[in-house]
Amino acid sequence: MSPERQQIRFFRRHIPAFACEPGCHDCCGPVTASSEEMAHLPEISAAAHAQALAELNCPHLGEHGCQAYLERPLICRLFGTTPRLVCPRGKGPEAMIDAGIEAQIYRYMAEHRQVLV
Repeated sequence: MSPERQQIRFFRRHIPAFACEPGCHDCCGPVTASSEEMAHLPEISAAAHAQALAELNCPHLGEHGCQAYLERPLICRLFGTTPRLVCPRGKGPEAMIDAGIEAQIYRYMAEHRQVLV
């Protein structure tokens, strides 16, 4: 496993989880991800990708929610876990993400090329 993949796994373990409101996809717009994260997302056809972006949706958002939930990018996992990315429906974990871990994630994103999902 590459050092970058190990770093992503570390971050994922330290981002608090919480249950989203069923049927809500308010945070599922176009996002960016590192090349390492992109390598683990399902492939999307160019047409489906273009259509999703034209509608300001994530190309991995399906009829029943995120089709890439287990491999969703770090930015998707941060929604609702930090005051910087508040859930529009007021959901969130009992305790927000540790500020030090959050800072490390943002530093990772700044240091690794991000591409539009």
